Amino acid sequence: MELALIPLAILFLVAQVLPSWSRDAPVRTAIMTAGFFLISTSYLWWPLTVTVLPARDFSSATAFIWIVFLAELWLWIETAQLALVLLRRTDRSPEADAHEARLRAQPPDALPGVDVFIATYNEPLDVLEKTIAGALALDWPEDKLFVHVLNDGRRDWLRDYCQARGVNHVTRDDNAHAKAGNINAAVKHTQAPFLLILDADFVPQNKMLMRSIGFFDDPKIGIVQMPHHFFNSTPLQTNMDMRSSLPDQQRYFFDVIQPGRDAIDCAFCCGSNGIIRRSALMEIGGAMPTGSVTEDLLLTLVLLRKGYVTRYLAERLAIGLAPESLDAYFVQRGRWAQGGIQTIFMDEGPLGPGLTFVQRMMFLPSHWVSQAICQPIAMTTPAIFLLTGLPPLINASVEEILAFQLPAIIAAMLFMQFLSPREFAPISAAVESMLQAFRLMPIVLLTFIKPKGHGFKVTPKGSDAVAAEADRFTIVVALGIIFATGFGLILNTNFSTQIVTEGELLPVVAFWSVFNMIVLLIVATIAVPRPAFRTEERFEIAEPCRLVTTTSDATGETANISLTGILVTLDPFIDTPTISAGDWVGVEIADVGTVPCLVRRAFRVGDRDGLGMSFHLPTGPTRDRMIQKLFAAGRETMSSQVNGSGTFLTMLRRVFGKPPPPMQEDKIADSGAPPKWLTTGADTVPTAEPGNAAEKFRQASRRG
Repeated sequence: MELALIPLAILFLVAQVLPSWSRDAPVRTAIMTAGFFLISTSYLWWPLTVTVLPARDFSSATAFIWIVFLAELWLWIETAQLALVLLRRTDRSPEADAHEARLRAQPPDALPGVDVFIATYNEPLDVLEKTIAGALALDWPEDKLFVHVLNDGRRDWLRDYCQARGVNHVTRDDNAHAKAGNINAAVKHTQAPFLLILDADFVPQNKMLMRSIGFFDDPKIGIVQMPHHFFNSTPLQTNMDMRSSLPDQQRYFFDVIQPGRDAIDCAFCCGSNGIIRRSALMEIGGAMPTGSVTEDLLLTLVLLRKGYVTRYLAERLAIGLAPESLDAYFVQRGRWAQGGIQTIFMDEGPLGPGLTFVQRMMFLPSHWVSQAICQPIAMTTPAIFLLTGLPPLINASVEEILAFQLPAIIAAMLFMQFLSPREFAPISAAVESMLQAFRLMPIVLLTFIKPKGHGFKVTPKGSDAVAAEADRFTIVVALGIIFATGFGLILNTNFSTQIVTEGELLPVVAFWSVFNMIVLLIVATIAVPRPAFRTEERFEIAEPCRLVTTTSDATGETANISLTGILVTLDPFIDTPTISAGDWVGVEIADVGTVPCLVRRAFRVGDRDGLGMSFHLPTGPTRDRMIQKLFAAGRETMSSQVNGSGTFLTMLRRVFGKPPPPMQEDKIADSGAPPKWLTTGADTVPTAEPGNAAEKFRQASRRG
């Protein structure tokens, strides 16, 4: 046992004693990598030779041993593959700086044209209006920017809205091949050399094109992909009341994994926030591939075979809606899993001709198999052992398990912490994986049996995504496994009811049983929804503003703004008019104009008066400017920080502690239309040109 722990001791020493060395320092990285692979392969060799291969009889016990070993082996291969991806990661921001400087130095007529495709099927206006307004605000010459709303739902109200906003409205006669078919229909009627693809809920930031188009100077770049960031809480964050302490579930992929894949030219298109070179698309027939419901992943593989790679720029250049309910979350993840599995049955997929070994390994959908099949096996193994007596291991003592398994687990944790110290949160990752696993297992198994013939399911968004019911299926499965595991522990602590006659493994199984039950209890807690705090996200914005009343004006400062309302504190050193709840005032906001507001509450904040107001902001130029100010200017609403142990402890407090008070959405009183003096000419006077916020306010004030 002592000899087995020597490599772990060396690994721990390197990880802890030399923290000042860079992650990219070759000596330290080589030692950490060698230590991890030495310990993990030594561990896997031990069960293979000691407990698996000796089990040769045809029995349920032998079958169980092999199933558990193969599932664990798959998970370790996944871990090793992830580690290799993370060993070298790219940072393309310096290149983007150079490209942006060069593009801004060019005359506008020298810049290429860009077709912006906003693909939509059934999304409501509260989702689409933000994306359309953001696309119109892109920092690109107006005569080189062509915004197209691809309306696969053929909704007349959206056609009228597009006409009013001055964007092109595109429809087709059928819905063949879902999103891919929708894009392909639009490709035939457009001609710009670059295509920016946006999902209906992703708002591009002003500088998106300036930061990304320059990468296409490299002729081998077929796609430039940017990450998905979100301005709202995910179901996991909301249901656990951990908005500020738990990052959204896609951060690890977009902030860590994609830069690692980019370093080996294996990054891939993710559907939205990607720019496609039209000439590259023409080389593959002028259309997105339609054989999988994840057309973006398949497009990457098809272009890869033509010599085009996907370049990844890890900058927050678009913000969108994370799934707002567990139902929407499972629809999205199920589609991704289904599409990934479909690709292995296609010539264009990772097993088809024309790819290198590394490319095949990087694009195999092994993650979905491990998450939907291997992890549930690991989670239910203790219960099966305790209730049936079928051992996951034979010929193994507690001392041997501690000598081989424990060092391997610690080494894996240390190595992943070394590779991604700011992003690694193993417990929350385990919780998220199990949350998805129960729902994904039938989808993955069914897709293996029947790869084709599955419809494209659109993720519900906006006002269509509200869900008030608990996810009973997940709760029942999670609590069922908890009960089975706990009941098995109780049975085996009593000699008269003991099922496991060989007690060597009981201490280890008991430890994993308790760990699994805690994870499953957190999963069950997440499956109980909590209502969102409000329908629109608030942005923390502190800048001068002016309030206009029927008698006089007042100056103040904004605290936060959403698309439905604003919080303002008034200047304590200037005489201000008396403003009470129920009054109408006009609030002049930089970059937006004067917005009619209904005062809903007046309160005291220290030495200042505060006003909470709701907007009267109907469709029109002022509303567009408000959307662009909030959603297209790179502002943050989410600022979660990773803290592995802290996150786990917070989760436990949410499960076992006193539940937080229910979140109540503010109710806007129906007080009719604002007075005429506030609405006359409201949409006719834009605010100042881009510049310093205070200066814009002063200019707006002078115009008033």
